[in-house]
Amino acid sequence: MKNGLLISGEPRTHRRAMLMSAIVGATLLAVKLLAAALTGSAAILSDALESIINVVASIFALYSVVLSAQPPDSSHPYGHGKIESFSAGFEGALIILAALAILWEAIPGFFAPRSLAALDVGILLVLGAAGVNAGLGIFLIRVGRRTHSFALTADGKHLLTDVYTSIGVSVGVGLVHVTGWVVLDSIAACAVAVNILVTGTRLVRQSVRHLMDEAEEEVLAKIVNTLQQARQPEWIDLHHLRSWRSGNLYHIDFHLTLPRYWNLERGHETETEVEAWLVEHLGGQGETLLHLDPCTPHHCPSCRMEACPVRASAFRRTPPWTVETATGNLPFFLES
Repeated sequence: MKNGLLISGEPRTHRRAMLMSAIVGATLLAVKLLAAALTGSAAILSDALESIINVVASIFALYSVVLSAQPPDSSHPYGHGKIESFSAGFEGALIILAALAILWEAIPGFFAPRSLAALDVGILLVLGAAGVNAGLGIFLIRVGRRTHSFALTADGKHLLTDVYTSIGVSVGVGLVHVTGWVVLDSIAACAVAVNILVTGTRLVRQSVRHLMDEAEEEVLAKIVNTLQQARQPEWIDLHHLRSWRSGNLYHIDFHLTLPRYWNLERGHETETEVEAWLVEHLGGQGETLLHLDPCTPHHCPSCRMEACPVRASAFRRTPPWTVETATGNLPFFLES
């Protein structure tokens, strides 16, 4: 049986946040390109190249959060949330391309240093852009974590990386301004490239993990703890717990062992109660699927059911449910 479960979607919040990111990103890109044109600095140009990625990624992320908010349909029965993971991977790939472009631009500067100008103005423009990016990045991460949007969180982290890049570029260009060593400009640009290359690789790896439905330990622990708190004597065993995420929606399924002498109607009532409990305490939209198993004599030592008509052995103790036991494929039995 399926039911609403877990994190509620906030498509309007997503769209507004990503639209803000795209508009601010385009504005800051213009500022950095102006700084690069005024100074002729490869390091500042490298920062501007990364900002181009910010804008393109924000536009694609905006499309992804709009699409992920669409309800399931006949061709996408589990919804459209996976596009957010793809968006984050796409952003990571663009960042890697930007890093390669920066290296292509910066390396010739080691052999033929270019003349630089108006470095003080360029530094002020870059630092100003960094301050705006910092505020926007923190905002996107907070919204992304609150609404469980992978695309928003990834875009926010990328913006914070851009802040570190801008600070590094400012330091490098500042050293050129103080020392007159123009080669430091190329060194700073290469350092930027290596930094964002690491960030891009990390984003791609995270995207692949989400697309491959890698288990999230925190989510599994929350589910198990929620069920443990509500556990009734007739909820004999919990096993084969699985959870995967599609955008901001979670899908959960597990096996629940009930007394084998119960009829179908009573089992269905318990199933509904369990799902309602999860909805109440984990809140929002999504789905959960329960598979009901009948108990066996092996469960008797851990079963708290009183006056059981089919008990084969005395009750000994009821082990607490844990992530390790709940995610196992086999029901838990006490050793005899």
